[in-house]
Amino acid sequence: MNNIRNFCIIAHIDHGKSTLADRLLEYTHTVSNREMMAQVLDNMDLEREKGITIKSHAIQMVYHQEGQEYALNLIDTPGHVDFSYEVSRALAACEGALLLIDATQGIQAQTISNLYLALDNDLEIIPVINKIDMDGAKIPETKDQIIDLIGCKEEDILLASGRTGEGVPAILEAIVKKIPSPEGEPDAPLQALIFDSIFNSFRGVIAYFRIFNGTLHKGDHIRFVNTGREYEAAEVGILRLKPEPKEKIGAGNVGYIITGIKNAREVKVGDTITLENNPCRSAIKGFSEVKPMVFAGIFPVDTEDFEELRDCMEKLQLNDAALIYEPETSQALGFGFRCGFLGMLHMEIIQERLEREFNQTVITTVPNVSYKAYSTNSVLKIVNNPAQMPDPVYLDHVEEPFIRAQIITLPEYIGSVITLCLGKRGILKNQHYLTTTRVELSFDMPLAEIVFDFYDRLKSISRGYASFDYAPLDYRESDIAKMDILLNGDKVDALSALIHRSRAQDFGRKLCLKLKELLPRQQFQIAIQAAIGAKIIARENISAMRKDVTAKCYGGDISRKRKLLEKQKEGKKRMRQIGNVEVPQEAFLAVLKLDE
Repeated sequence: MNNIRNFCIIAHIDHGKSTLADRLLEYTHTVSNREMMAQVLDNMDLEREKGITIKSHAIQMVYHQEGQEYALNLIDTPGHVDFSYEVSRALAACEGALLLIDATQGIQAQTISNLYLALDNDLEIIPVINKIDMDGAKIPETKDQIIDLIGCKEEDILLASGRTGEGVPAILEAIVKKIPSPEGEPDAPLQALIFDSIFNSFRGVIAYFRIFNGTLHKGDHIRFVNTGREYEAAEVGILRLKPEPKEKIGAGNVGYIITGIKNAREVKVGDTITLENNPCRSAIKGFSEVKPMVFAGIFPVDTEDFEELRDCMEKLQLNDAALIYEPETSQALGFGFRCGFLGMLHMEIIQERLEREFNQTVITTVPNVSYKAYSTNSVLKIVNNPAQMPDPVYLDHVEEPFIRAQIITLPEYIGSVITLCLGKRGILKNQHYLTTTRVELSFDMPLAEIVFDFYDRLKSISRGYASFDYAPLDYRESDIAKMDILLNGDKVDALSALIHRSRAQDFGRKLCLKLKELLPRQQFQIAIQAAIGAKIIARENISAMRKDVTAKCYGGDISRKRKLLEKQKEGKKRMRQIGNVEVPQEAFLAVLKLDE
């Protein structure tokens, strides 16, 4: 155990975590030149396309120093705020963390947030300034920022370049010297924490674990403490670029276990593995429960595919523990799931993964957040879906979730950022200069206002120089109304939205215009209306496709033409009463992109 080190790399998005991980793997010869490629640990197509890390990736390196051989377990973590739950799970399996800061950008919002997560887990922090080979590198200023933030000495800060490999030997030395070796009793009853899992269609569920006490042998009969289920360890091993089977794994180490479980529900991330004949006294305290921020309905295009979609959601949840879902029904879309996501990017990634990995084409409803509705007799109802909103007659008041937004930007963009946040009903709480060229702004904002396009607009007004992080605060009373979309007087529940009353008219008008562009014309006139209760706040008409019934009448009395037109008018009226308006899938997706 003295020769094991468990550590992860944490940083803001795009500060070079995966590139530095590549250099560490190269230097320790964990990956051969033939297998080497950029961002070798990012094994998902989506990660490569978008250039971001979505999943934490664990890998073991063998490193020699002063005649000793060390096993270094590295976990590369995502940087985007929507995947912070992945980071918290990685930190639970580690004793130390490399805090990576980009020399050209300095400390950003997510750097601070991830640092606090690491300090909460009592991790040893090794600060590293990355990208020192770049022309715009501001090494002295970045050093001052780090010293102010974590109070370390200047000589403790390491300089590195993920691109050229400069500074990598010093980082590996520091990992061995500064990060403590794991503590634990190899002879005690087995106690291992599951921090991640994947589904393999041939082998079943593969769980990744970190052993805190005891030893796990191949063939052991094990029990999952929280679910109470018992299995045989068919294969155990360590995580190299490809899984490497071993006969046993000791305390302090990180590895994988295959038990042949085919049902994804039987493995829970955060569960404890112990031995059936010699169980541990208590389960390891897992990580904090995930709190979804954004809710949306996911429905199969064809209702017959519902069961298949359920299987896919189970397998996806196994790989992404931050996804929460429950069945729901919709009048317009049939059977589907109400899903909770950590943010809009998380929702987009889940949708993409369903399509790519499971060939599921789905319809996603308008995303919204969770509200608390109090009725006139003081009964509380949690509202995750516009359909759950109580009737206005019985409604006393509604509370909506607020967040504390932390934005770090350059002084010249302060005015634009404050204008944007105040326009989103934000309240400025604090303005603090970290350095002469970096200012931190804190706002209390309604979560519903940042769900749609806030992050994109913040990036565009600051030319990419603003970083954003948020944490949930509390629920506050607000004037929230349910806006319905009516097509020929019939409500389309999938297009309903919960929205602040001051925004409803503007949002309703935009939505009606968008639907007017997207809905196909019919033989009868279609009225598109946005309504709050019985009050219509916006309306657009799609005119009917009209056959020229008077074409055969040339010359003669006008009454002949009038008779034909009246007959057509009656037909249109009857058609409108029984006519059905089909809403294409693009219409549901267009709601998400209203401000583009």
